[in-house]
Amino acid sequence: MANRLALSGTVCREPLRKVSPSGIPHCQFVLEHRSVQEEAGFHRQAWCRMPVIVSGQDNQAITHSITVGTHIIVHGFLSCHQARNGLNKLVLHAEQIELIDSGD
Repeated sequence: MANRLALSGTVCREPLRKVSPSGIPHCQFVLEHRSVQEEAGFHRQAWCRMPVIVSGQDNQAITHSITVGTHIIVHGFLSCHQARNGLNKLVLHAEQIELIDSGD
């Protein structure tokens, strides 16, 4: 079954770093994406805010370069997480993160 997503955007919430009781490091942040997409021959604005989680030791080094305003591309898979209020939300589980040079 396919479950792959690549999403570019800007980090819009300060990353939250934690270590699970089993010793696995996690970094959570929110990625804001804005673009113009073509649909049915028309251009439309596409916008979303996607929670991202980076788990495991392999990708933690790059998370230290991520702050609010950082432009990145995240490659990974989607999974559903249940929030404390009982509502479900989609979360992008990052397997690869690329920093985008903002050109400044």
